[in-house]
Formats: sequence, C-alpha cells, structure tokens
Amino acid sequence: MDFNKQQIKSSLFIGLIALASILTMCKTEKKEAEAALVSANQYCYVPSDSLIGKQFLDVSALAGIGSITTDENKMNDTSGMVLIKGGTFDMGGDVPMNSEGMPSTALPQPDEFPKHSVQVSDFYMDEHEVTVRQFLEFVEATGYKTIAEYDVDWEELKKQVPPGTPKPDEEMLKAGALVFHYVPKGTPKDNLANWWSFETGVNWKNPDGSNPDLDAILDLPVTQVSWYDAMAYAKWANKRLPTEAEYEYAMRAGSNNTMYPWGNEMVNNTDERGNFLQGDFPYENTVEDGFESVAPVKSFPPNAYGLYDISGNVWEWTLDWYGADYYDVLKSQGGTAINPQGPDETREVYNQQATNKVVRGGSFLCNDDWCSGFRNSRRMRLSPDSGMQHVGFRLVREVL
Repeated sequence: MDFNKQQIKSSLFIGLIALASILTMCKTEKKEAEAALVSANQYCYVPSDSLIGKQFLDVSALAGIGSITTDENKMNDTSGMVLIKGGTFDMGGDVPMNSEGMPSTALPQPDEFPKHSVQVSDFYMDEHEVTVRQFLEFVEATGYKTIAEYDVDWEELKKQVPPGTPKPDEEMLKAGALVFHYVPKGTPKDNLANWWSFETGVNWKNPDGSNPDLDAILDLPVTQVSWYDAMAYAKWANKRLPTEAEYEYAMRAGSNNTMYPWGNEMVNNTDERGNFLQGDFPYENTVEDGFESVAPVKSFPPNAYGLYDISGNVWEWTLDWYGADYYDVLKSQGGTAINPQGPDETREVYNQQATNKVVRGGSFLCNDDWCSGFRNSRRMRLSPDSGMQHVGFRLVREVL
C-alpha cells in the first residue's frame, strides 16, 4: 500500500537530524481532510470522529490506516491473548519505605504524580509483543510500508525547516532510522546523539543496521515501527493499542502500590525478571541475562497475569497522547476515572512544539541507574511518526 507519506516522513527526518544537532524540530503542517479509523466492529476501534487529539495527527497517515482492510480470519480471534478482568487501582508513582539511598533515576518522576484512582473494564491483551513474524504476515497481506521505509522529499522538507537551511547530504535523505551504539566511558550523557545515530536502510526488517537474515529475527518483537505503523497493524488485526491506564493495570497485575510488577526490590538486585541492561549505560552491557539487545518473546517468565515482557525488552506504544500534567487533571476531577484515554492534546514541559504519544514498559537499555522504564508507573513519550530500535507494541481487544 503505497500512499503518500512524504510529509510525515519529512517531519520524522527533522526530528532525527535535530537529535544529531543539525536542525531544530519543526511541527508538521496539517492538511484538511477526512480519514476513517472506523471498523465494522465499533467495539474494537476508536471511531474517527471521536479519536482523541485527532487534530495533532498526520492526515495522510490516518488515511493510510483507514485504507487497511481487516483480515476476516482475525475478526474474533483471541488466540495468543490473555483475558484481563477489569478493576480499580491506584495509578501513578510509588515510593517504597526503604527508598533512601536509591538513585534518583530509579524513583518516580514528577509526571507520575499524583496517584489517582482509575477503573478499567475487562479486556484481552496480547501475551507478548507483536513479533517480526506477525508483522511480516501483515505486510505480505496488505503491501504496507512503514514510515522508516520511505525516502525524505527535500522539497517537502524545505517547507518545514528555517529559511536558508542547507540541503543535507543525499545519504541523509534516504530511508532509515536511529540505531543505538555503546560509546566509550567518559562520553557525556547530556546528548542523546552521542549514542543514537541515523543510519540508512534501517527499518523493521533491519532494526539494528546489521542486515540480519529475516528468519533469524522472526521471534523478536518488531521494532523501528511508528505509532501510525502500529495502528495500521491493529486495524488489520481487528484490535487496538492499549490505553496508558490499561497498560499500567496489566503491568501491575494486581500488585497495587508497588514500584515493579514483582514488588519493590530494585531490578539491579533481581535475577532474570526481564530483559534489562546490566552494566553502565551507555558505555557497557555485561549481558548477565544473556541478551545484549532485544530478546525473543517469551525469553523471561510472565507476570502474574501471564503477560511476557510487559516490563523490559522494548518500550511499547499506547493509544494516549502524553500530557505532563494529565494526572493532575484526573485527580482534580475527584472520584475514580473510568477508562481514561489520555488528554485531548499533547502537553510537554520542555518543548511546547512537541507532539508525543506515551510509550510504556521500558527496554533492554533500561536499568535503575538510567531510565528505570520497567517500573509500573514510568512514563516516556515519543513522536508518533518515529520508530526506534527499542520500541515495539502489543495490542488489546475489548470484551464484548
């Protein structure tokens, strides 16, 4: 399916070269058009007209998602999914009584507060992240191309960068994505571009730039996929992305008021809880868990709900826009929030121009001394047009 993604790819490219300190992130200009995300099964999709924050989304990408046909064989298929009974829980950051001496990076961050009461309904959730094998089936059935597989159109890009910006090298305009590289000790940690580099030819089939044999990575979580790419797959599979509340509820698996799915013991002191970083980020991975990078799904024990890699391995897209103050809003409304779906617009503290979706769960690059993304309440965010080497997704389906 070769619909026009030049505008959104250009927007993504701006972000990539901004990360490399070449340009400044610019906001994608939106076109006026209508795009349908409505499925025949209204219970499994957010209808287009009520899609929260739709005005911040790229129209051409939404149109592409709308053009995907749901696989009839997957209409009611819940194989490989876990039924999660709904309930009420306290959403947000938890600080254990023995937190003295813990690094600040291991503790909840300001956007994880205040804790607030949330109720979610029953839902099915994929027992593991969507794999390369599953995504390949989708691509072969639909002909879909991910955002990372499109070259950047310089004429379109010129409209979005400061006047007089020189044209980048042709190699930098080719299709590609960001790849992580460990760096020598002493390299400053204040610049992400020190360990993330844009490389051409990187996409979901070549997620780390090593050009692996596809058969060798079929059981890995699919990565280098954007939020739009995940939504397209969801349309085909007759599912949807989980809300941030559903994800935290599933991750906690009944363990209310704890930092991690397994309790309050720091991950550096646990054995094989998941695929996390052992060593010193971004300098060294001692690979004590056997995996230097992404691990095949089901390589580690599931949580109490039977979900594999819900904590660690790769970050996972959610449906929600990121709002730094969203928990304050919910708390101020009083009572219990019922099936919250995030703010109606994306709100950033440090960059008012950013439009970000929430990602959850942490990755193979997280440990207590860096991002601690494997905590139950840890929130991170990413532009919906960006794919990353450590970001994937899993899907949910509502119980009818």
